[in-house]
Amino acid sequence: MSYLSSPHFKKVEEFEPDLRILLPAELYAELYVAEWTDQNPEIDQDTASRDDGKKLKPVFDHLGALQKILSDYTSTLITEKRVENAQSHLMKRNGALMFTDLAGFTKLMEANAKDGKKGAENLLTIFNDYFTNIIEIVTKAGGDLLEFTGDALLILFQVPVSKDDATENKDEIRKAVGKAVRAGLRMQRAMKAYSAIPTPGGPIELKMRIGIHSGHFYSADIGTPRRREHVLLGKNVQQAKKTESNGKNGEVNLSLEAFQHIEVDKFQFKEGEPGYMLVVDNFHDEKGNDTLGDYEVMAKTSTRRFASTVLLDKSFNAVAAQIDELLKAIKQLASFIPTPVLNLLIESAAKRKIPAEFPSPTIMFVNFIGLPEMIDKGIYEEDGIVGSFNETFARINAAVEKRGGVLKKVTYHLTGSDIVIYFGVPTAHTNDPLRAVSAALDIVKIVRDVKIPALKPGKTEPIDDSGKPKIYCQIGINMGDTFVAEIGDPRGRREFNVLGDTVNTTARLMSRAEVNQILISESVQKEVDEKYQCTPLGNMELKGKSAPMPIFELTQ
Repeated sequence: MSYLSSPHFKKVEEFEPDLRILLPAELYAELYVAEWTDQNPEIDQDTASRDDGKKLKPVFDHLGALQKILSDYTSTLITEKRVENAQSHLMKRNGALMFTDLAGFTKLMEANAKDGKKGAENLLTIFNDYFTNIIEIVTKAGGDLLEFTGDALLILFQVPVSKDDATENKDEIRKAVGKAVRAGLRMQRAMKAYSAIPTPGGPIELKMRIGIHSGHFYSADIGTPRRREHVLLGKNVQQAKKTESNGKNGEVNLSLEAFQHIEVDKFQFKEGEPGYMLVVDNFHDEKGNDTLGDYEVMAKTSTRRFASTVLLDKSFNAVAAQIDELLKAIKQLASFIPTPVLNLLIESAAKRKIPAEFPSPTIMFVNFIGLPEMIDKGIYEEDGIVGSFNETFARINAAVEKRGGVLKKVTYHLTGSDIVIYFGVPTAHTNDPLRAVSAALDIVKIVRDVKIPALKPGKTEPIDDSGKPKIYCQIGINMGDTFVAEIGDPRGRREFNVLGDTVNTTARLMSRAEVNQILISESVQKEVDEKYQCTPLGNMELKGKSAPMPIFELTQ
C-alpha cells in the first residue's frame, strides 16, 4: 500500500486546503512529500504514530506562532468576539476613548532615510521603543489599543454598556476616565525619553498630543469571510479625535463630556481651547517624589489575548487534533488581515520579524461620507446601515484586490470613515499608479450605487438643502518615499504600517476633494497622464507643506 493512501496521510489531506494558504512554501512542500507510515500490521503502531506526529510538529509550531502574531495584529474587540463566539452584527460600546498623535516623526524619518537599510533599522528601533513604552502604560492602566492610525493611536478604557439606554453607570465611567487621565499623564512623562533623539543633522524631539472623550459608540464586522474589517461607528469616536486635534503637544486634553465625569478634587485643570480642559500634572510632593499613584490594573477584563498553545501529547492523532483547533482560530483572525500582509506574516512567522524599508508606493485615501454618520441619526434601521457598509466594503476591497492593491483599514474620520489603500507595498508592480487610479474610478462608481438604508417605522428624512448626495466619497492619491515596517511592541500589539509625509499629504489631498472627486498629486499625474484624463487645478495649499502643490483632478 502506498504511503499516499495511509490513514495518516488521508488525515493530513482533510486540512490540506487550509495549509496551502497558511504554511510557508517550503514547509508545505516538506509536509506534502513526507513519507507517511502505511499502517502495516507488522509495524509497531505506537512507534509509527509518534514518528508521524513528529512530521506534523513543524506545522503545529508554525501555526502556533502564526496564531500569536495574528492575535497581536488585531484589537481585543476582535479576539474577544472570536474567543466568545459572539455573532452580533452591531455591538454597542461605552467608555473613555483616548486618541493620540505624534509630532516630529517626519523629520526623524527624513534624517534616517539617507542611511538606507541601516537608517530604516535605526528608525524602527526608536519607533518600537516608543510604542512598547506607550502600550505598556496603556495596558497596565486597563486600556485597550483599538487602532494604529499611522503613528496615532486610538485607545479604549471600556465599561459595561447599560441595558437601559436612558441610564449610565456613572461610577464606572468616572473610573474609566480617571484611568485614561492617569495613563495620559504617564504617557506624556514617558515622552521625555524622546526629547533629543540624536541624528546626523542634530537632535530631533518627538512630542505627543492626547485627547480624551467619553461616551457610547458602536462596532461591527463588515466584509466577507475572505476579507473582513472591524469598524467603529458613532460621533463619540469622531469627538475623541477632535479632542486630540484641539489639544496641545505635551498635554492631556479633555472634552467637556469627559470632564464632567472626572473627580475634580483629585486633578487640577487649566482651560484649553473653547470646550476643552487641559490636565495639570502636579503629582509630585515637595521632594519631587511621584504621587500619581499605582496603576489601576483591572482585576477582570472583558477581553483576552490568545495564550500560547503547548503540545503535551506528540502522537499523530493528538497533534492533528491540535492543528485542527489552531486552524479554526487562525482562519477567523486571518480574515481581518489583507491577503498580501497575511502572506508576509506567514513567510516571516519563524523569524517573527519583517525588515523595515523606505519604498515609494502609491497611497490612496478614500473618505466615505454619509453612511457611517447615519448610526447616530436614529432614523435609519441599524441592520440596514451595517448591511450597506458591508456590501460597499466588500465591493471596494474587490476593486483594490483585483489590481494587486491592499485595502489596509477603515478608520473613523472627523467626517465619515477613511479607507486607507496601498499600491506597491508589500508587493510592488511596475505600474502601481495606473492600478491605483483605475481602482479609484471604480470606487467612485461603487459609492454612487450604495443603497440608502430603510427608515425606521414612523421616521422621516429631514430636508437637506446642501445639494450633496446623502452618501458620497472624496479621494486623494499620491506617491513618494515612505517608511514601511512592522511597528508597535515587537512582543505584543503591533501591525504592518506605512508612514511618512507622503501618507500625510495623501490624507490632506483627500480632505480637499469635492463630492465624488479624485485629486492626484503631480507625481501621480506624470505616471498616468497618457492613459487617463487629468485636469490641472493649479497650486493648492495643504496643511504641513511649506509651499503650494500642483494638484490635478482625475476625471476618466
